[in-house]
Amino acid sequence: MVPTVVIDLVDQLKVKYSIKLILEVLNIPKSTYYRWKNKTYKNDTVTQKVIELCKANHYTYGYRKITALINQCYTSPINHKRVQRVMQKHHLNCRVRPKKTTRIGKPYYKTDNLLQRQFKASCPMEVLTTDITYLPFGHSMLYLSSIMDIYNGEIVAYKIDDKQDQSLVNDTLNQIDIPEGCILHSDQGSVYTSYAYYQLCEEKGIIRSMSRKGTPADNAPIESFHSSLKSETFYINNQLNSSNHIVIDIVEKYIKNYNNNRIQQKLGYLSPVKYRELAA
Repeated sequence: MVPTVVIDLVDQLKVKYSIKLILEVLNIPKSTYYRWKNKTYKNDTVTQKVIELCKANHYTYGYRKITALINQCYTSPINHKRVQRVMQKHHLNCRVRPKKTTRIGKPYYKTDNLLQRQFKASCPMEVLTTDITYLPFGHSMLYLSSIMDIYNGEIVAYKIDDKQDQSLVNDTLNQIDIPEGCILHSDQGSVYTSYAYYQLCEEKGIIRSMSRKGTPADNAPIESFHSSLKSETFYINNQLNSSNHIVIDIVEKYIKNYNNNRIQQKLGYLSPVKYRELAA
């Protein structure tokens, strides 16, 4: 018989019958039962400890570090593969933002930095900036692709997906009508240097601009927005282990509130949408 089934069955019946009688009926030696039970208890204890350690360290450790920590608590060493299985089963894998090294085919078209950190525009949809940020707060990694209008800081398009691929970027761009000659600034990520992105920008009459490699400050406005989004929602409320549905809902509500209600000093203490409407 399966050990876990026997243990569960004994637990259910022992309120009416003695453990000795139950084991006799099942034809299982008492020593075998207690060996199974002790092993199950140890497994449950290890599982609980792994969960506690992952949570205490804000899901920033992989299975090797968790194994090292857990072995500080037990005299008998716990194998790292066992810890890895527990973490995979309970979706406890490390959620630290991975290095931004996504490779999606050969990078075809890079271009110069036309903005040179001069984040200014005289009218809506004249200068846009875009980026992708990681959302490591759900049961699986999610990605947010956003486009910001430099004129008023409004998020004019965004998409959330569980894949950081070319369609994430192109679908975001296809959400909006962009006037010909508009500058669209990005970093040099492979999704932005790909032929597909280059071709889409050409079709729309968009002038591409790109940050220098490894220089986030060249794309500061949208980098700052993504940082604020995460710090003012997930981090401040310690919502680091939500469902994907909740993560998406939080992001969508934040962007809606940011566009319509978040006043900014540089906009005369108006929200991005209000500033645009009054300027029209």
